[in-house]
Amino acid sequence: VQVVESGGGLVQAGDSLRLSCTTSGDTICFASMAWYRQSPGKERELVAIIIPGGSTNYADSVKGRFTISRDNANNTAYLQMNSLKPEDTAVYYCNVEGGHLCGGSYPWPGDRHDYWGQGTQVTVSS
Repeated sequence: VQVVESGGGLVQAGDSLRLSCTTSGDTICFASMAWYRQSPGKERELVAIIIPGGSTNYADSVKGRFTISRDNANNTAYLQMNSLKPEDTAVYYCNVEGGHLCGGSYPWPGDRHDYWGQGTQVTVSS
């Protein structure tokens, strides 16, 4: 499974960006898709996650500003980022966790695989 992020760039504080995460290769099912970020000298942190049923969760620092969504037909997740702040500056990574045994109604125990993209840089100037 290949994971590719896009949509990063240099913006000013208050601007918006939309990141995309597209998966390709082997079929992956029952997948959670998440966005993480890492800035220099800091650990990678979870920004937002969307689980197979569509429920979402966000880091407190981005609640009300960022929205995660997914298009299952196109194996793509999005992160809409509004009201960007300089502290949002980081490399943003997409994570996909799911299974490859897709014939049943539920995930197979132990059939969980974790994939990461290469990251996309988001820089917010003040």
